[in-house]
Amino acid sequence: MLWILLGLLLLVLLLGPQLWTQHILKKHSAPREDYPGTGGEFAQHLIDTHQLKGISLESTAQGDHYDPQQHAVRLSEQNLNAKSLTAVATAAHEVGHAMQHQERMPLFLARGPLAIFAYWVERVAQIALISTPFIIGFLPGMGRLSLLVAIGGMIASTLVHLVTLPVEIDASFNRALPLLKKGAYLNQKDYQTARKILLACALTYVAGALSSLLNIWRWLRFFRR
Repeated sequence: MLWILLGLLLLVLLLGPQLWTQHILKKHSAPREDYPGTGGEFAQHLIDTHQLKGISLESTAQGDHYDPQQHAVRLSEQNLNAKSLTAVATAAHEVGHAMQHQERMPLFLARGPLAIFAYWVERVAQIALISTPFIIGFLPGMGRLSLLVAIGGMIASTLVHLVTLPVEIDASFNRALPLLKKGAYLNQKDYQTARKILLACALTYVAGALSSLLNIWRWLRFFRR
């Protein structure tokens, strides 16, 4: 019974933030005719107002993000051209990343190379994980080495999550929210809701980090047998 309860709690911790985030974003994506501009226009306004030189604004089909290689704030079509609270909060968050880049925030600068490194390590780890049963069958002594490579890939992924989390929290709560408050772009009610939107997004990275840590723990237990 205890293990069932722990399993349900873990499921809530891993899936709850993602489901709540989807609910919050959808709930506040309704058009707001009282807003003077779209998410894209607001992002461009922030870029111009804060003199973020060389930062462009683009549409993307790959999810809202800031591209440090191309110095581009990229918003989904929905947030770029919509007048909604979700669009405004998302635009402020992505501009927050552009500000981190221009200010050369150490964790932000470290995230990019670490993510690339983790990507290739994870590819090798996946191959090692898939081939482990065959390696054990033909070379039993190499099975543990193969598992170690797989665990190394999971550790790399976890490091990316752990570095990404403070970067995302900073973009939301030390950049986006102060921008919204200082410029008086939102009324008090919408400002509090924007805080909730940004918190929901941050919690998805918490869930991602927990999921990665759980995978490492599970495979370490298997490795110790």
